[in-house]
Amino acid sequence: MAGDVETVEHLIRTRLATAVGGLRGSFEAALPTIAFVVVWLVTSDVRTAVIASLVPVAILLLGRLAQRQTPQYVLSSLVATALAAFFALRSGRAEDAFLPGMAVSAAYLAGTLLSILGRVPAVGFLVAIGDPGYREDPLGWRRNAPLVRVSARLTWVLVGLFALRLIVMVPLYLAGQVAALGIAKIALGWPAYLAAIAVMGLILVRGATPVERHELEHEADRQL
Repeated sequence: MAGDVETVEHLIRTRLATAVGGLRGSFEAALPTIAFVVVWLVTSDVRTAVIASLVPVAILLLGRLAQRQTPQYVLSSLVATALAAFFALRSGRAEDAFLPGMAVSAAYLAGTLLSILGRVPAVGFLVAIGDPGYREDPLGWRRNAPLVRVSARLTWVLVGLFALRLIVMVPLYLAGQVAALGIAKIALGWPAYLAAIAVMGLILVRGATPVERHELEHEADRQL
């Protein structure tokens, strides 16, 4: 019903609920890093550490397939682990295993910042995905100025998250601190993501931006 959506913040909370991933996927992404760092600290051998990082990925993939669940998070972890392994084996330096992750954070930082400057804030697309009419009009949400403004505020939180990752990890990489890099990667992964979600939630709870009338009407039409 249209009456259930009274503010932009309520609309975004409702739609983001369908776009946020789960804890298990993040756990699956962290295990290869844990295995890599632990084995490297014990053996100081990059090749052995790389092989060790691939073992949990294989086990998790078999577990997903056995339970007839989607393996998308494990496959994403496999791609990330393979890239990390390639960089580490190519240079022979364990710290280079963290280069792909830092490069991705830098790309996300640039992308989210440019999306705000271009008035197409990245969070707006996450919100739009929860809209039943997204496929028919993927950029329709940009016509709702209040929605764009609130999405921009939320996207600034992501900008801060990606910037924090680089601020912490780049100096550790330059200093060759492999163990600290592993800890930072895990801490700045799911825990930092949860913190960012909490900040977004606070913004959404405190805000009360009126949603434009035509948006309410479209919501009601799509639910009929």
